[in-house]
Amino acid sequence: MNNIELLSPAGSLEKLKMAILYGADAVYAGGEEFSLRAAAKNFSSDDLKRGIEFVRKHNKKIYITANIFPHNKDLEEVPRFMEEMESLAPDGLIISDLGMFSMAKKYAPSVPLHVSTQANCVNYMSAKTWYDLGAKRVVLARELSFDEIKEIRDNTPEDLELEAFVHGAMCISYSGRCLLSSYMTGRDSNKGDCAHPCRWNYSLVEEQRPGEYMDVFENERGTFIFNSKDLCMINYIPELIKSGITSFKLEGRVKTEYYVSIVTKAYRMAIDAYYENPEKYEFNPEWAEELSKVSNRRYTNGFYLGKPNEEAQVYGSSSYIREYDIVGLVKGYDIDTNENIIEQRNRIFTGDEIEIVPPDDKFFTHKIAEMKDKDNNIIDCAPHAQQIIKIKLGKELPENTIIRKKRA
Repeated sequence: MNNIELLSPAGSLEKLKMAILYGADAVYAGGEEFSLRAAAKNFSSDDLKRGIEFVRKHNKKIYITANIFPHNKDLEEVPRFMEEMESLAPDGLIISDLGMFSMAKKYAPSVPLHVSTQANCVNYMSAKTWYDLGAKRVVLARELSFDEIKEIRDNTPEDLELEAFVHGAMCISYSGRCLLSSYMTGRDSNKGDCAHPCRWNYSLVEEQRPGEYMDVFENERGTFIFNSKDLCMINYIPELIKSGITSFKLEGRVKTEYYVSIVTKAYRMAIDAYYENPEKYEFNPEWAEELSKVSNRRYTNGFYLGKPNEEAQVYGSSSYIREYDIVGLVKGYDIDTNENIIEQRNRIFTGDEIEIVPPDDKFFTHKIAEMKDKDNNIIDCAPHAQQIIKIKLGKELPENTIIRKKRA
């Protein structure tokens, strides 16, 4: 592995596998309890065991999230959970709360402890204090510039690892500390159940201050003034590395397998290109083009280059930009007919122009001339979810190669 760890989200066992196959050095996943992503499928105990086995088989790492802010009634189950983590022996536990941190040290003493971004670490004294308490890694708050990160690195022990988000959705509140969802919907964002009301449509009025208006006239219906663009730092790989970050974290445990795979692969290519020849490193626009082919709210550099301005928000819509769909995954190869065996994910037709994205090679395009079902009958359309089809794609492709199609 290179000096920099590429850390990808794993909201399910399948996403975990795709992240590893498409280039992640490590993944982070949540169990069924104590994880700040209730919308993710998360992992049962059996899935966690299978996930850890898969990760170990590929000589990669897995970190388990336990980063809710627990109330008193939540603490009763913590010892059992931590003892299970001790037994499963993941490569780290990601924790926000000081009490949870203390209980992890007691009940899972051999598991390294990582401090979640939810703990809002924005200075070197906070990072050093966590280190003194036993943390192996601090996940920095999103509200930091390159210069601030460099200062934290210069003033903390060398063996304290620094992790930072480099890609994905941004929260309108300070490192995710938000009560808006709980207040408006009864769903507690600090327990992993955020309804994302920041993405809703608002008009701003302060009735006690007549004559003081905020210009929010993007359309006649209001504005999405709290709706941040997504973070994207693929253009700044050298700067990220030189700042002292040791793990590049990709957000997206509730995103699709396709999203996780493509984003992981893009950053994998960029990082590898840098380490291949740091002095002659050049940014390849194809990496950014790949990131435009996954769902996004347009991109921003967040706080890395300084405090965001008005350009960091999306004012006209809360919808994602989705220009491509995954239409299938390669699951095998028929050597007698030279056909790739594909599991369908979205409707696909004879005559469609598709893009094939192998885990460890560049994508290429192909126009479907003929398609068969699993019984070798020629078909014009594959409309059924997870239908098995056969297509000649010119060569045998690795299992789990992604096949995608541009939306009409």
